[in-house]
Amino acid sequence: MIDIVNKIVYIYVQEKFMAQTNINIRIDSQLKKQFETFCANVGLSMSAAFNVFAKTSVRLQKIPFEITADTDPFYNESNMKVLAKSIKQLEEGKGVEHELIEA
Repeated sequence: MIDIVNKIVYIYVQEKFMAQTNINIRIDSQLKKQFETFCANVGLSMSAAFNVFAKTSVRLQKIPFEITADTDPFYNESNMKVLAKSIKQLEEGKGVEHELIEA
């Protein structure tokens, strides 16, 4: 029991008195306002939100969310499946060239 209490106290002291440093980031002013509003709505400061992000990234050794290029509708999952199927058909000699493709 004493070991557990000692570990809890050690972790608390370590986090409470760890050396702090500042970082500066550039962000679009409108996005900053939106992020400040979001943070306030979930009860966090922007600094706390970035700390959560940094600690989670370090713990997981990756960005803690998926980053996708889904802003271009061409690369959505449905289109990619159709393209993969078409490529496979062409490779097997079963594909048909589209009428817009010049030979």
